[in-house]
Amino acid sequence: MPSTPLHTVHVPLEGRAYDILIGKGLLESAGERLKAQFPGRRFGIVTDTAVAKAQLPRLAASLDTAGLTHATITVPNGEASKSFARLNEVVEGILAARLERGDIIIALGGGVVGDLAGFAAAVARRGMDFVQVPTSLLAQVDSSVGGKTGINSPHGKNLIGAFHQPKLVLADLDALDTLPPREFAAGYAEVAKYGLIDDEAYFFWLEENRREIFEGGPARAEAIARACAAKTRFVLADEKETGVRALLNLGHTFGHALETATGYSDRLLHGEGVAIGMALAHAFSARKGLAPSQDTTRVIAHLQAAGLPTRIGDIPGGRLELDELMTNIAQDKKVVRGALTFILTRGIGKAFIEKNVDPADVRAFLAEAIEA
Repeated sequence: MPSTPLHTVHVPLEGRAYDILIGKGLLESAGERLKAQFPGRRFGIVTDTAVAKAQLPRLAASLDTAGLTHATITVPNGEASKSFARLNEVVEGILAARLERGDIIIALGGGVVGDLAGFAAAVARRGMDFVQVPTSLLAQVDSSVGGKTGINSPHGKNLIGAFHQPKLVLADLDALDTLPPREFAAGYAEVAKYGLIDDEAYFFWLEENRREIFEGGPARAEAIARACAAKTRFVLADEKETGVRALLNLGHTFGHALETATGYSDRLLHGEGVAIGMALAHAFSARKGLAPSQDTTRVIAHLQAAGLPTRIGDIPGGRLELDELMTNIAQDKKVVRGALTFILTRGIGKAFIEKNVDPADVRAFLAEAIEA
């Protein structure tokens, strides 16, 4: 198989610019990179129990070889770690390790660890620098880029947090080789999302190259780099999500409602919720006469070919209740003065922000979707 070159995506935020590096062997070279970029600093690694077994030894050995002092804080694997209790553990771990404001927090893991560690870095000692080392596909193309950090609430997902940009992102492709197939597929939903928002040509490219992306060929690195470049574009245009960056939430209003209803459990991974949410967003748009139904069919076919669920009924563990889903949607971050806002679409690559969506329309649509 052809070798994979190192890809670099630059995020040129004024005064807070950073690079996203995408390639193989980045964990092994992390020590020297961090030593060169952050001389004289100490490091606190935040990770979870699963990643600690699979990837932490590689990173720790690299830091040791570079002569860098480091401490590790480990939380349980899974979405439930995005909580106040785990945030407290991480912050107290940072303080107990006597890490100072000028030291660096390293988020080693998937989206949960990245969000949790980034939020901890934002509040510990009133703000510390951090580095994202995403080890899941979802984290490499989405949550590690753009500075959104946070935890969940019983009222909804990601309702508590801060905008806190990383200083560097190291996306090691080797880490993806250890992912369970279900988790890789869940991350792929976020890859497909970028094509569905505003780049039909990218979505077509994904349709043509999906197999190679899943098999680990050069198309995998290209897909990740193009996704990161797309997200960077939105972040630069609207860092704190007051406008166009909300388009990145395509599928997330429905998806987050489903995640909350399933208790942030293994019943539904985040990317799976996004996949169902994107299918629902396209179907709802078609129902409203905004988008051609054949585009909905095309989206669903691609997500299913990637091994992703596309219907509410695909979620195992029993029926979800309509009233609960509507309550969860009402807590979505995009709600403004009680009015529902959705990311809808006029077709593949033509997403837009629709404000003041009638809750009665959403309710009627979801009632049918639950039964489908």
